[in-house]
Amino acid sequence: MIPLSEHIQKWSSPSTARYSIITAVLVFCSLVVVSGIYVTLPIGSVLADEFQVSADGVAWTSSAFSLSYALGFLLFGPLSERFGCWPMMFSGLLALSVITPLLGLAPSLSALVALRAVQALAAATFAPVVMTYVVEIFPLERRITAMGFVSTGFLVSAIAGQLFSSAVSEYWSWNYVFYVHGILFLVSAVLLGTLVPKGEALRTKVGIAGLYKQMPTLFLQKPLTLCYLICLTILLSFVGMYTIFQAYLTEVPFALTAHQLMQVRAAGLAGMILAPFAGRLAARFGLKRTLQTGLILAAGGLGAVGFSSSLPVLVMMSIVYIAGISVMIPALISLVGLLAGDKRGVAITVYSLTLFTGASLGPQAGLNLLRAGSSITSFGALAALLLLAFGLSCYINLPEGSQR
Repeated sequence: MIPLSEHIQKWSSPSTARYSIITAVLVFCSLVVVSGIYVTLPIGSVLADEFQVSADGVAWTSSAFSLSYALGFLLFGPLSERFGCWPMMFSGLLALSVITPLLGLAPSLSALVALRAVQALAAATFAPVVMTYVVEIFPLERRITAMGFVSTGFLVSAIAGQLFSSAVSEYWSWNYVFYVHGILFLVSAVLLGTLVPKGEALRTKVGIAGLYKQMPTLFLQKPLTLCYLICLTILLSFVGMYTIFQAYLTEVPFALTAHQLMQVRAAGLAGMILAPFAGRLAARFGLKRTLQTGLILAAGGLGAVGFSSSLPVLVMMSIVYIAGISVMIPALISLVGLLAGDKRGVAITVYSLTLFTGASLGPQAGLNLLRAGSSITSFGALAALLLLAFGLSCYINLPEGSQR
C-alpha cells in the first residue's frame, strides 16, 4: 500500500501528473461552479410565490450574483497571482460548500439575495484562476486542449445549471437545489484536493497594489486590447442568442413548450465536440487562424439561424455556431497568455472579467434587438458583431518569431 505522503508527492509535480484526470476534474469543477449563475432562473416563479414578491424582485437573485461575481474577479485574480492558483480554487470550493446550503434556509428574499452575493464572491475564486492554472501547469502541447475542455464546462453550465435546478425543484423543492449544489461543491473540493497538483504556493513577490497597477497597462498593448474587445462578443452573442430563442421559438410557426425549448438548447451543445480538437487546430494552423476560423463559423451559424422556418435546420445552425465558439475561446485565451508575457495572470483575470461581462450584457442585448426589429434582424445583428470581431482579429500582431 502506497503511503499517503508518497501519493501527495506524486501529485504535487506537474511532470508526473496524469493530465487527462486533472483536466476531467477541472471541467467538473467548472460545471459545478459556473452553473451557480443559472440555477435561480428556472425557479423564479417558485421563489416569487414562496416569498410573495414580484418577478422583478426575484430577478435580483441573478443580478446580485452577477455584480458580486464580477467584483470578485478583480479581487481574487490578483490574489491568486500573489498566493497561488490552487489554494485560491480549493478554499473557494470549500467556502461554497458551506455557503450554498445556507441559501436553502433563507427566511426572506432579501436574505436570499444577500447570500447569493456572498456565494458569487466565493465562486469568483475559480473562473479567472483556473485558466491561469492551466497556462501555468500544463505543457504547451496539452494546454490549448485543456483550455478547450474547461471552456466547454463554462458554456455547458448555462444549460446544465438550469436542467439541474429544474429537476431538483420538481422532485423535491427549491430549497434542495442549494442543498444538493452544496454537496456537489464539497465533492469538487475533495476531487481538487486529492487529484490536482498544487504547483507553486507563492507565485510572485509583487504586492497586491502593484498587481492592480498592472491592469491599466494591459490596455496600452494594442493586440491585448483587441483580444479583450473580441472576448466581449463571445458570451454576449451566446447568451443573447438563447435569449432571442426564448421569444422566437415559443411563437408561431414553432410554438415550442418550455421543455421542448430546453431540448433545443441542449441539442445545440453538440457543437462542443470541436473543443477537444482546438489544441490540434492551433498547433497546425496557429492561434490567430484558429480564432478567426471560430469567429467565421460562429457568425455564419448565427446569421443562418434567423432565416430558417425548419426546426431541424435551425438546431443544426445553432450547433455550427457553438462549434465556432468552442474553438474560439481556448484560442483567444491562449493568445492573451502569449501576448501578456509575465503579466499573464493579471491579463487572464481581465479576460475572464470581460468574458462574463459579455454574458451579463447578453440578455439585455437580445431583448433590445427584438424590440428594435424582427428575430431575423436580431440574429443578424449578433452575427454582424462577430464579423466585426473577426475584422479586429486581423489587426492582432503576434510577437516576432512566434508561430502560435
